[in-house]
Amino acid sequence: MWALGDYPAVASEVIPDLGAVLVRAAGVQAGDRVLDVAAGAGNAAIAAALAGADVVAGDLTPELLRAGELDAARRGAELAWREADAEALPFGDGEFDAVLSCVGVMFAPDHRASAGEMLRVCRPGGTIGLVNWTPEGFIGEMFAVMKPYAPPPPEGAQPPPLWGRPEHVQELFGDRVGDIAFERRVVRVERFGKPEEFRDYFKARYGPTVAVYRRIANDPEKVAELDLALAELARRHDVGTSGLVMEWEYLLATARRR
Repeated sequence: MWALGDYPAVASEVIPDLGAVLVRAAGVQAGDRVLDVAAGAGNAAIAAALAGADVVAGDLTPELLRAGELDAARRGAELAWREADAEALPFGDGEFDAVLSCVGVMFAPDHRASAGEMLRVCRPGGTIGLVNWTPEGFIGEMFAVMKPYAPPPPEGAQPPPLWGRPEHVQELFGDRVGDIAFERRVVRVERFGKPEEFRDYFKARYGPTVAVYRRIANDPEKVAELDLALAELARRHDVGTSGLVMEWEYLLATARRR
């Protein structure tokens, strides 16, 4: 799904600063050994590398890793890229000083397994840092709008936006972390001139949206319904006075592994 469309463009053009926000919040410093889980094209990983950290970007999708490598080279960032399943990370126990994920690990189906893996590879006293879309925010609402048109999720899969609820994250990590802190923030999106421009951009580039439209491609009525619903969603979230301005809520979470 994430190889569909052009997620690297979405990350770099719509939410370009989100990875750097996470890196700063996690206190990543030069010389830290950092893992970016479900890194995509490296929104957080490249920011950490530019801060001087020793970084590994791990993701299941080779196409995203290749795009990230090219972007890192253009920006002068040196880091390692590795195919890696968030639910079974190919790294040793306690190998990293900081384990991060920027709107990535939330899409792994088994939340408990991926949380356990993030903890396992983080050293005692190391940092876990997460940015996840909230259920109540724009992206959470977008997934709710698309759900009636989407294929059923795999058996046992949990909804990604649950990672945007503090109580869910707290329950996943339990007493294995301390100093856990949560903050709701928004990313301001001014990339689109009108709601229909947002819809068409995501329809062509954002993997989950592309997948939903492919599923209903032979049903013009459903396509028209979803077209209207996504444009209306963007319109409801417009806080601007000139052009489309949206504020997409996310949950920033940081913690120390005990």
